[in-house]
Amino acid sequence: MCIVQIGTLLFSKMENHLLLCILLLIPAFASSDFLVTHVRNIKKRNADNDLVVNGIEIYSMKIDSKVTSRFAHNVITSRAVNRGNVHKEVFFDVELPKTAFITNFSMTIDGVTYPGIIKEKEVAKKQYEKAVSKGQTAGLVKASGRKTEKFTVSVNIEAASKVTFELTYEELLKRQFGKYEMFIKVKPKQLVKDFEIEVNIFEPQGIAELEAEGTFITNDLQNIIKKTFSDKKGHISFKPTLDQQRTCANCSQSVLDGDFTVRYDVKRTTADNLQIVNGYFVHFFAPTNLPKLPKNVIFVIDISGSMSGREIEQTREALLKILDDINEDDFFNFILFGSEVHTWKETLIKATPENLDEARKFVRGINTEGMTNLHGGIMRGIDMLNAAHEGNLVPKRSASIIIMLTDGQPNVGVSNTNDIQVHVKKAIEGKYPLYNLGFGYGVDYNFLEKMALENKGLARRIYPDSDAALQLQGFYDEVSNPMLTDVELNYPENEISDLTKNSFKHFYDGSEIVVAGRFIDNNQNSLTVDVRGEGANDALSYTTQQDAEQTAKAFQEQEYIFGDYIERLWAYLTIEQLLEKRIAATGQEKENLTAEALDLSLKYKFVTPLTSMVVTKPEDNDNQDGIADKPIEGIDIFTILLDSYLTYIPHAPHGTLVVSTLSSVCLEGEQNI
Repeated sequence: MCIVQIGTLLFSKMENHLLLCILLLIPAFASSDFLVTHVRNIKKRNADNDLVVNGIEIYSMKIDSKVTSRFAHNVITSRAVNRGNVHKEVFFDVELPKTAFITNFSMTIDGVTYPGIIKEKEVAKKQYEKAVSKGQTAGLVKASGRKTEKFTVSVNIEAASKVTFELTYEELLKRQFGKYEMFIKVKPKQLVKDFEIEVNIFEPQGIAELEAEGTFITNDLQNIIKKTFSDKKGHISFKPTLDQQRTCANCSQSVLDGDFTVRYDVKRTTADNLQIVNGYFVHFFAPTNLPKLPKNVIFVIDISGSMSGREIEQTREALLKILDDINEDDFFNFILFGSEVHTWKETLIKATPENLDEARKFVRGINTEGMTNLHGGIMRGIDMLNAAHEGNLVPKRSASIIIMLTDGQPNVGVSNTNDIQVHVKKAIEGKYPLYNLGFGYGVDYNFLEKMALENKGLARRIYPDSDAALQLQGFYDEVSNPMLTDVELNYPENEISDLTKNSFKHFYDGSEIVVAGRFIDNNQNSLTVDVRGEGANDALSYTTQQDAEQTAKAFQEQEYIFGDYIERLWAYLTIEQLLEKRIAATGQEKENLTAEALDLSLKYKFVTPLTSMVVTKPEDNDNQDGIADKPIEGIDIFTILLDSYLTYIPHAPHGTLVVSTLSSVCLEGEQNI
């Protein structure tokens, strides 16, 4: 996150260069005493000057995170002052996790606060279009990167004026590889007198481990990260001094540029944990020490001509690493599709050392050819997996998955994406999940995502960078260790309403299933849950109970808890799942899902793909509003990026405001939302 002023078209690098020149122009004829004394005085003066970049000083920046039962409430506050003699344009940039929802924004200028108001997207869009029609740029920009989305707001402030920006966002931390991860992007772009990251964690199950690291953390900065945890509480703080922020002893550039990541896990004496607060409940399910299920995996790989070069090389590299991790009890096969469809073996085979060696030779020989017969490739994989189950060629107690990788759009055989979706769904019949990996930006990501979600899987974009092989392997690692299949968490229908998703095809080692709901009777304070699943050796079946008094005992340290966190967690999870269902829905079902998600987004003040935040700028002016939107993977931002260049207003009047989200990536295909 950063505040940077660019209204005068002078940049920090230029200023830093100028300061360096001044230091070098100290008279050479001076005595050593004179030289030392004056160098010290210059350094002292420049210590203050270093804080001012193009007239703007950021004198305070704080990231305050409170995590209660995996639900993170984050507040970013930046304070700046105009040290110049004329009005200056100040930008506030924050990079947020893609999984987060903005819930509040305000800016305070000389004691007057201008809040952001969350409205239905169409209402906000009309305000934006009205501004554009008058030749003004309100800043409606949508974009998404790999892990983050950028929120940007700018405002002109008078000389000596102060501005405070405050942004709040919330997210449910997901458990992967045995840990919850909270990601904070740090990029102030200049030295900040009072910079601090503070994270407070409260987990009623108890904290088992806690760690924090930063990609920019040097050996000198390592000891500045303060970490403590005991029983249910965890605390992390990072508060570097000005000198510790410098890239070198006499430098005015900041070393704070990168990712700050917090990871932790909770103690697990039982397979799950139930919490009840104020008429809502949340149920965390993550059993440990279960035997791994054998898995049956079919890799369906696009080898069309567009995959040639680095893409097919990275695919081969990833598959070879995956083969090193396949367990001997697993069954697998490869299906390749270009214009024609090729299979390595006629059926799934066991991952014996001999078969793995043969598979490695096959993978090393994979080359590209022809066009993209996606339908033929995916249907061959489904038919092969179905035949393996029907012929008892794979263990009865095993988990089956299909992983498809493609970089283009179907153009051979059945090429209509709607027809492909229908055929695939009918063939799979909900028996196992389909995971679609879209390599690069030439794919129809919307199609891949719909098809995956319809078949209990998910889609993931593989970014065409130097680490694409690691991205592919990383996804496989997430699904490589199934522990349970057909997991169901059943709640009394006459007691619970508005239940989130409670049945799951697979539970993977190191992950967690989260279910939340609302009691029909707000005064109800107990809950009984039946849990069912199929494991490697036998069925999992048990009943768990919880009451509000037990939860209250665990929540005695109230200073760590923010308000109605379980209710907001339920709303967050419900909206997330409604939006996911909406992707594959059509007609009246889609309208109903949209209406429900919109109502919750407005009620709980979440910026989602259905809502926008309207920020009213200071003072009277025709251009009243800026608009912040929630970006969506797969949206066309080429022309919108052109708009983003227009948001710079070199001679803007006092009070001009721009709100946007920015990114350096261009994605494909306009998507209706």
